Order: sequence, then C-alpha cells, then structure tokens
Amino acid sequence: MKKPIIGISLDNEEPGIYSKFPWYAIRHNYLHSIEKFGGIPFPIFHSKNNLEDIFHLLDGLIISGGNFDIDPNIYGKKSQGTRIIKDHRTNFEIAICQMSLNSSKPILGICGGEQLLNVVCGGTLIQDIKNDKPNSLQHEQLNPRNETSHKVNIKRETKLNSIMKTNLIEVNSAHHQAVNKLGKNLIISSQASDG
Repeated sequence: MKKPIIGISLDNEEPGIYSKFPWYAIRHNYLHSIEKFGGIPFPIFHSKNNLEDIFHLLDGLIISGGNFDIDPNIYGKKSQGTRIIKDHRTNFEIAICQMSLNSSKPILGICGGEQLLNVVCGGTLIQDIKNDKPNSLQHEQLNPRNETSHKVNIKRETKLNSIMKTNLIEVNSAHHQAVNKLGKNLIISSQASDG
C-alpha cells in the first residue's frame, strides 16, 4: 500500500534573527509525527511556480503556524494593532488551501494554520484575544511551550474525538488571535472554556 504524502507549509523569516539570509523552518515533531503514523512528510516552500505539480503529488496537507497575523483586510476587517504580516506566505497558503478544499484533500491547520483555514472558508478572527476578550484565559502562555497551560474540551462525535478517544485534553497555547465567526462548512471540534 502506498504511503500517503503529506504536504506541510514552512514558516519563513527575514534575515537578522538566525541568519544573514532569509530562511525557512519547520518543527521536527510535525515531520516526525507524519512519519510515525505512516505518512511521508513533504515540506513545501512558498512558491506558486510549481504549485499545481506539487499539489498533485499530495494526499493531504498541513498548514503550520508561526509568529505572524493574517492581514485583517483579507477577511474584511480593519487592523486593530496587527503584529507581523507575512503576505507572501499567507497568499501561498490561501492558494494551496483553496486547491485542497476544491479537491476534497484532507487539511489540518495547526495554530495560525487553523486560523487561515477559517479565513479561507469565509470566517473571521478575533484580532487580539487580550484586548477583545479581557476575561479570557491566558492564551499566550508564560510558561515554557513544552508545558501545558489550559484544558480544551473535545466535542463528542467529532473526528478529533474519535482520534483522541477523550473529551478533555491539556494543551500549550501561544495564540494572541482566535476564530471569531466560523467559516462555511467548518465545525468546531474543540474549545477552551472561554470559547
């Protein structure tokens, strides 16, 4: 049986923090998890030049996250103090998400990838949880990222529930944004206690 090839979008940064040159990156655990569960990870950099050819190789897609915001203009809102915008990456990920949705290939959005998928499906975002929802949980956790910071309730009879086989998990959290209006044809599989 052919192993599924899972495309995964890369994060990118400009020169200065790590290197004198622009660079791409992805977390090891994303790639190793795909491999551990029988897939072949296929990192994809942000170029539309060969996108259709690459897309046809894929059996599924993961849109990863990163330290940036989706431009609020994309989902019809004005900026309320947007932090970092990565237009090139966002435009690439919108294109490949739309291709996946049109072809019914499975997509998993992690962190900002989940937010991007919501926007692609017509949803909107809370631009800054701390300002817009002042009584919410601490979603930009202060403790190390390899530690959990709050619980998430998994809804019964969802795909996530059938995979996790539990209704409650503890997660880390590095978000200052969240889904506001849910996109078309999406369902909420899990939520923190503050929504």
